[in-house]
Amino acid sequence: MPTLTRKGAATRQRILEGAAAHIREHGVVATTLDDVLARTATSKSQLFHYFPGGREELLLAVARFEAGRVLEDQRPQLGDLTSWPAWQAWRDRVVDRYRRQGRLCPLNSVTSHLGNGTPGAQAVVTELLHRWQGEIAAGVRHMQAAGEIDPGLDPDRAAAALLACIQGGVLIQMSTGETTHLEAALDMGIAALRHH
Repeated sequence: MPTLTRKGAATRQRILEGAAAHIREHGVVATTLDDVLARTATSKSQLFHYFPGGREELLLAVARFEAGRVLEDQRPQLGDLTSWPAWQAWRDRVVDRYRRQGRLCPLNSVTSHLGNGTPGAQAVVTELLHRWQGEIAAGVRHMQAAGEIDPGLDPDRAAAALLACIQGGVLIQMSTGETTHLEAALDMGIAALRHH
């Protein structure tokens, strides 16, 4: 994508955020380009100027936007896993985020619509999971340096297991509407770190 002026970047961001908000409210299948145009007070020529690939390109941009929100919604706690109270605060932040999100996961709905096997959608999810796992692993390493977690524990594997707990809990929540399994998974995962 060519470098945008400040005004152009703002227009592109307005379209992107409007599309994301509409998808969160109505779902990806029910969201048309006309819905996005109406919601963002944008002309069709503007939309195609910033998203020349049309709906599919816009949806991929929404997927990237939603992936970014997953991590941003956990800030500042995710970047500050430096004590057991901090881990508990992060746990509470994660549960609250998914409780507020409810049963519809915008990132999942967009990537599913695009096709999880498509390179663009797969890359968005892969990058999100790598970044998320990396930040959790950094917290494990900090706690190891502080003598709070066994130095023999592999931080990357521990972070991968905790992330799998979260994703499993979220998947069950999407089916049941309840965060019980997510909470239990996080509680057990953090307890395992403390006692390892």
